[in-house]
Amino acid sequence: MTTPAQIEELKTLVEPGKVLTDADSLETYGKDWTKQYAPAPSAIVFPKTTEQVQAIVRWANQHKIALVPSGGRTGLSAAAVAANGEVVVSFDYMNRIVEFNEYDRTVVCQPGVVTKQLQLFAEEKGLYYPVDFASSGSSQIGGNIGTNAGGIKVIRYGMTRNWVAGLKVVTGTGELLELNRDLIKNATGYDLRQLFIGAEGTLGFVVEATMRLERAPKNLTAMVLGTPDFDSIMPVLHAFQGKLDLTAFEFFSDRCLEKILGRGDVPAPFESRTPFYALLEFEALNEDVANEALATFEHCVEQGWVLDGVMSQSQQQLENLWKLREYISETISHWTPYKNDISVTVGQVPAFLKDIDDIVSANYPDFDVLWYGHIGDGNLHLNILKPEALAKEDFFAKCAVVNKWVFEIVEKYNGSISAEHGVGMTKRDYLQYSRSAAEIAYMKAIKAVFDPNGIMNPGKIFA
Repeated sequence: MTTPAQIEELKTLVEPGKVLTDADSLETYGKDWTKQYAPAPSAIVFPKTTEQVQAIVRWANQHKIALVPSGGRTGLSAAAVAANGEVVVSFDYMNRIVEFNEYDRTVVCQPGVVTKQLQLFAEEKGLYYPVDFASSGSSQIGGNIGTNAGGIKVIRYGMTRNWVAGLKVVTGTGELLELNRDLIKNATGYDLRQLFIGAEGTLGFVVEATMRLERAPKNLTAMVLGTPDFDSIMPVLHAFQGKLDLTAFEFFSDRCLEKILGRGDVPAPFESRTPFYALLEFEALNEDVANEALATFEHCVEQGWVLDGVMSQSQQQLENLWKLREYISETISHWTPYKNDISVTVGQVPAFLKDIDDIVSANYPDFDVLWYGHIGDGNLHLNILKPEALAKEDFFAKCAVVNKWVFEIVEKYNGSISAEHGVGMTKRDYLQYSRSAAEIAYMKAIKAVFDPNGIMNPGKIFA
């Protein structure tokens, strides 16, 4: 905890009014989208420059005060939660696009730039920033880098780390490092840039990022296909990947669709209902590509893998089909879902899902269980919805009991307990199911080098 004198000293490091201690601000900025932990920060500080971030970190070292980085607070692992009197460092005011290089197709951003802001900037330049997800309108680039965010286009474009050309970071000692200097080719030893991507602010804070852009896709077209069972989805993926360059391949269960249709603002994709749905996207660059997609659809119907389907014929229909997938997380938030974000190699997905579904069904027979995710890259989202009559604390306690069994299956398949949402506090006690004891020891040693006093987002990734 901080003292009044320390808070007054902190106020001298930033502009007037940029340190908040009122109850509403502490509540708002002390949490992310997770609901397991009550926010309890000491103060919120809003730097506007790299120099101010360095001064804050040096102040924290002097007084041994923990710092928690805060971006759009859309995280789902409690990595941005301040539950133990920490000072939250919000990057809301470091939100400028600093520079654009048309020849390198790069954009220099401050960490508070919102993902959608970068996407729209790229669009204005005739280019494309492909990392995309439902929270793009509020998530920030610094947070995306901190969790190595993935989203709906990973099958074609990869994770956030694929698009980071260079970083400027303030380490846990307050030192400023410039990493990789935006180079495409750089064979000069360790790439420290990659250490900070996915580190959740435990090594230091990103204060500037150079992001790569891509050619804008043309005539994006989506198909939603209804399948008789989950096992049919993988041969559908294989069939379409053999014929088209897919930009996305998602899936969701009929239980998810039921929740979405219950909103009343998105039409059903077609009249019939099926147990599972695949949503795929591709560039229909010419009529031959569209015809290939239809021929592949017909092949899948003949094989019994697909029962019904639709292909977008307009931009509005494309957006409506995507809403069936992208609105799921927001829609089910009303039920305080318990989330698991897990992954294996793509070929193992059907057996993996069946093993976990058997465990969940046996132990949660009265709970509403929803499956959806980025099936094209092996990432599944398991969501268990809280019954209205059950207290939140009791619900999370019941879900935690079965976590061990779920993660034992993840370990069996050499998978990951967190595919794209990070570790934070919600997954830190299960890290050993995806990382060996030796790996964890090396990770802790790396943290000690960059953050010797342990002030940078302590208690995240590992205790």
